[in-house]
Amino acid sequence: MTDVHSQHDIEAKQTILDNIEKYGCHLALLEADNYLPAFVYSIGLFKKFGHPELICFGLKTDVMASILNHACGLIKNGETLTTNKLYSGFLEGYKIQFLPVDKDYYPNYVGYGGWFYDMTFDFSLLQLVWPDKQHNFPWDKGFNPDWKFKQPLLDRNTDFKFYEERRLGVYTTSQALKGEPILYVYHNEDGDWQFHTSLEPNLDDAKLVSLEEITKLDPTINELYHLQFGWWAWRDSKDEEWKYEERAGEE
Repeated sequence: MTDVHSQHDIEAKQTILDNIEKYGCHLALLEADNYLPAFVYSIGLFKKFGHPELICFGLKTDVMASILNHACGLIKNGETLTTNKLYSGFLEGYKIQFLPVDKDYYPNYVGYGGWFYDMTFDFSLLQLVWPDKQHNFPWDKGFNPDWKFKQPLLDRNTDFKFYEERRLGVYTTSQALKGEPILYVYHNEDGDWQFHTSLEPNLDDAKLVSLEEITKLDPTINELYHLQFGWWAWRDSKDEEWKYEERAGEE
């Protein structure tokens, strides 16, 4: 399996280099899974044109690719896309805006971009944000609440990366609240989250707290923002990286 993954990685990197050489940029397309939305981002604009790279979430990948290809065409013709401005011509019938992406999000979303830029995130990145059908943007009071988590706003909330409400109730144990490290995390098929200090916690120690409280107890929990429905994550100690996989027999 490792050899297959390594070969795919080599081929993907060569495709990136070929597309940047031929077209001026490469678009990385990430399909939606059972929890997170799809997204597309550019690689090469910063090196070729001195322009920030671009990223977009929550629409069909072919639609986002078309939108970003339009943006790349404008950039190649000398236009500079900026924040705090409404743009027409990207999404038929709607205007879009750009936000500056906080670098704390770069490792989460633009990994191949980091590889291309010599294993660093030393480049600028803008997020293309689209409105709802009433032309409200995610930060507007009237924005469609059903679409709230279709596109995370990457210029803010670096302390809470989950696609959930901060006040969402989650399950943990008294041991975690007393400071023992959280080593096992479960994202159930029904959407419930569990955060435990041991593999077989005692139900008598169960506590219901907000998800935000968990991230304040241990900010490294934020790195599991992507954990799909029916998956779990574990680590041997608080200092080690998370491992994760689908839970066998999860109902």
